[in-house]
Amino acid sequence: MISGSTRRKFLAAGLAAPAAGLAGRSMNAVAGTQGTATPKVELRYRTLGRTGFKVTTVGFGCMITSDPSVIERAVEAGINYFDTARGYQGGNNERMLGAALKSRRKQVYISTKTHGSSKQAALSDLETSLRELGTDYVDIWYLHGVGDPGRFTAEILDALDTAKQQGKARFVGLSTHSNQAAVIEAAIQTGKIDVVLVAYNFTMFKTLEPALEAAAKAGLGVVAMKTMAGGFRKARPGSELHGKLSREGAMLAALKWVLRNPNVHTTIPSMTDMEQLEENLRAMAEPFTEADEKLLAQRLREIGPLYCRGCNRCAGQCPQGLPVPEVLRCLMYADSYGEFALAREQFLALPASVRQVRCDQCRACAVRCPNGVRVAERMVRAQEWLA
Repeated sequence: MISGSTRRKFLAAGLAAPAAGLAGRSMNAVAGTQGTATPKVELRYRTLGRTGFKVTTVGFGCMITSDPSVIERAVEAGINYFDTARGYQGGNNERMLGAALKSRRKQVYISTKTHGSSKQAALSDLETSLRELGTDYVDIWYLHGVGDPGRFTAEILDALDTAKQQGKARFVGLSTHSNQAAVIEAAIQTGKIDVVLVAYNFTMFKTLEPALEAAAKAGLGVVAMKTMAGGFRKARPGSELHGKLSREGAMLAALKWVLRNPNVHTTIPSMTDMEQLEENLRAMAEPFTEADEKLLAQRLREIGPLYCRGCNRCAGQCPQGLPVPEVLRCLMYADSYGEFALAREQFLALPASVRQVRCDQCRACAVRCPNGVRVAERMVRAQEWLA
């Protein structure tokens, strides 16, 4: 288990690192929805690796967005990067995003993802995505949820090449939630991956940052997701996570912490309403402060027993072969995001052998989390809710 002293050293060294590589410009207030005005914000840009795209450092993660007016207002405010996936909201998310951006397609960059494991399945997903988005191409097409470098088969890499050659994807990449350093290293070695989309937030120690630096130096674009360490804005009342990170300033501080790293080119925090959008816009202009550092240190102590960081250091510990980070990520969607349908959808996508295990039948849990997560308790909770 990582001691409180180690956590404090990490926060002192990592949280306070200076921001670098930013370029900004002011934007006048623009008309928002319902007669309101988007506040004046300072737009900041970074170049997304070898794509050459000049993206706002705060992009828009659309996974749980259901109100297209929030997307429309984000474009008006200047955000120019929007991320979705074939499977989000049963396929409806792409359709909603495409409709919201239809008149502004040339102003923005759009990315989507495929879970396809064969060339045929992946390219079929891409065709469906283009149809639902109402566009002839996507700017970035990702392999979705890569946790094993073995996913980079010759067949799937050929699918990525084919999509680029046909002009249906300008650039290609991968998203990863666990075993990230190994996946990023393998992605660099393929020479085929243009962008990596990684889970990265203030709970993570220095182990991932060398991989992000290596990716950026190799010319890959780096996009950060899970920037709020689980969300917590919509944690269910009565849950352990309710209110932990919903206090004023904590979400903003978490996003500013990610932006302090110049090797992160843009971020895709989830946004479901105007209040979240406006707070996230502030992160581009405001510096990460000592007060932010203290706030996140407190949050790290609070959520440490609850939040899985996806470090994958528990791999192989469970005698029943459970992929602990994957199951706990499903729980996060329900317990932290308040998105039970998404959580259950993700859980049901796990292999049947995983879904059928019940951790409360074990006499003792063999998994020991180095970050202090109460694994057995959290796994039982996931199975009770989602199985």
